[in-house]
Amino acid sequence: MGNLADRIEEYLKRILEQTSEGYIILQRSELAGEFDCVPSQINYVLDTRFTVERGYLVESRRGGGGYLRIVRLGLGLEGQYQQIMRQLIGDQLSRERCNGLVDRLLDEELVTIREAALIKGILSGNALRGEFRDWDILRARLMKTILTTLSRDDLL
Repeated sequence: MGNLADRIEEYLKRILEQTSEGYIILQRSELAGEFDCVPSQINYVLDTRFTVERGYLVESRRGGGGYLRIVRLGLGLEGQYQQIMRQLIGDQLSRERCNGLVDRLLDEELVTIREAALIKGILSGNALRGEFRDWDILRARLMKTILTTLSRDDLL
C-alpha cells in the first residue's frame, strides 16, 4: 500500500477533492493518530508534498488548539500556476516583466482593472526609491505572494 508518506498524501488529496470549499481543516494530532505516527511525520508530508509550487498552501497553528488548513491553489488551467511561478517569475522580476504578467492576468480576467492598477502601483518600486537595492528580488517575492493569494480556491 506504499509507504506512510504516500498514504498520508493520498488521504489528504482525496479529502481535498471531496470538499467544495477548496480547503480542509484538520488537527495534526488526530491525523497522526489515524496513521499511528508522530506529528513530525505529518509535518514531513506537508513540507515536501503540499508546497506552493505543487499547488497547495498550508497554514498551521501548533499547540493545544492547533490546526492544519490545507488550501488547494488554482489559477486557470491545471498546472498553470506552477508554470507561471517557475518560468515567468523566477528569483527576480523586472518592472517591465511584472507589468506584462499583470496585463496577462487582466486579459485572462483573473483580476479587475482596479486590482491590476493596484498591483502595478505597489510593485512599481516608486514607494521605496533609493531605500531598497534589490527591488527585482522583492518584486518577485511579492508577485509570488499575490499569485498565491489570487489562486486560493477558498477565497472565491
